[in-house]
Amino acid sequence: MTLQIGIVGTGWFGMMHAEKLAKLDGVKVTGFVATSQQKADEASKRFEGSKGYSSIHQMLDDRKFDAVYICVPPFAHGEIEKALIARGIPFLVEKPLGVDEELPTEILKGIEEKKLITSVGYHFRYMEGTDRAKELLRERTALMALGYWMGSMPGVSWWRKMEGSGGQFVEQTTHIVDLLRYTLGEVSEVYAAYGERYMSTVEEGVSVPDVGTVTLKLAGGAVATISNTCAIPAGDRSGLHIYTNKGVLELGHSGLIDTEAGRKTEYANRQDPYELENDAFLHAVKTGDTSRIRSTYADAMQTHRVTVAANDSARTGLPVKL
Repeated sequence: MTLQIGIVGTGWFGMMHAEKLAKLDGVKVTGFVATSQQKADEASKRFEGSKGYSSIHQMLDDRKFDAVYICVPPFAHGEIEKALIARGIPFLVEKPLGVDEELPTEILKGIEEKKLITSVGYHFRYMEGTDRAKELLRERTALMALGYWMGSMPGVSWWRKMEGSGGQFVEQTTHIVDLLRYTLGEVSEVYAAYGERYMSTVEEGVSVPDVGTVTLKLAGGAVATISNTCAIPAGDRSGLHIYTNKGVLELGHSGLIDTEAGRKTEYANRQDPYELENDAFLHAVKTGDTSRIRSTYADAMQTHRVTVAANDSARTGLPVKL
């Protein structure tokens, strides 16, 4: 059985997934949807037997697909997911799920009614360092966590508008919020403070805050602070530091650093987490076994609620209970 895969979105994420999928046995990328027919055609030329389309409906009417990857900006969600739900086609969607809570809630209802297989691109969950951190946390008491996503503002125009991206905490820092949930459990309360310090003075059309700090209470009793900025010249750090009764666990893109009693032990990520994420999703599509999928749409919705609550808290100046 060869899985027929469609890709919606021809930006970096869409093409990254397409290239990884095209290397797999038993998988064929056969369709691309883009914001223009020209972009879709250009993407499809790179993959033998593939075809470009200017809308999700055009693609689904023309060919049969076993699964679809959704790699679009936050504001562009909705019509794509609803079309796939209506036809019962499994999908993997890149984070975040949207710019607000209402639309993803509606989408989730449709997914649950159809019992549709879904996966969301929280690839930090598939890192070997994350696996090791979860093992170590079974033997330790998590006290608190500090998370970071510190970098520069992406160049695309939609990112710098709240209605386009939802802001940095929703669009980027969601990865750290999700990593916190995956390792330490559910968030029960959020209090956020955002600021506009610099980017609106040097770039046009900026409505997103460029600094923010969010304090989170966890249901298990631990507390956390996650901070972000998109106003520094280059990336400084992104990751999660978990403070325990036996030392510090530092999780980042490269793996885990465990500092216990002054001794540092490093666990490198040797496998590509995107490939592990794809393997889990495609296995589920082939077999119906979803046990390898680490972030379903329903699970990702919990992360999304936390990030939207942070935006609400920053706007009102009040804590938000979840």
